[in-house]
Amino acid sequence: MFIAITQYKYLNAVEIKQYIKIEQFIDYLIIRTPMETAELIDWVHLLNQSGFPKSKIIIHDNLTVLTRCKLRAIHFKEKDERIADFKYNHPDIQVSMSTHDTKHIAQAEALQLEFVLYGHIFKTNSKPNQHPRTENEINKALKFNIPIIALGGINTQTLKELPNGFKGIAGISIFAQQNVNEIKQLKEDWKTYV
Repeated sequence: MFIAITQYKYLNAVEIKQYIKIEQFIDYLIIRTPMETAELIDWVHLLNQSGFPKSKIIIHDNLTVLTRCKLRAIHFKEKDERIADFKYNHPDIQVSMSTHDTKHIAQAEALQLEFVLYGHIFKTNSKPNQHPRTENEINKALKFNIPIIALGGINTQTLKELPNGFKGIAGISIFAQQNVNEIKQLKEDWKTYV
């Protein structure tokens, strides 16, 4: 599973062009941005009208955008208190969450969420002052049955060092800043990993 995550900024047509270009190589796009709800709804509609399928869009956290854009998937932070109730009351919506420890992976598994993002695995510019997960932490995390997606510092070089057991990768800059050929190569390298 390849999951792109938008940069945490105001999104425009430049990002739409990039995500349209790489759409065939990713399974999902998590839209996480500080944009106001009305602007975000307009951007999601424009993304979809430009040819990006709704089935690949996961909205981060915003229930209004989920409903108004008729999306089928939402992603939450690990400490969001709405997750259990939302999952129970919306069995038709795909729910996933970010995790940083086994306690929250266990919670996600118990709630039967679709997958978790787990990280960060390698040093990353988005978390410059935080240490990556240790080998011991990663090994414990990978013992769960829920699909665990590696997040943080993943690229064509670090992919070779990724411990076995992850069901996919997620990232921000790798999908926002790389060209199509580089992402295509990453996808080929991933086939070797699995």
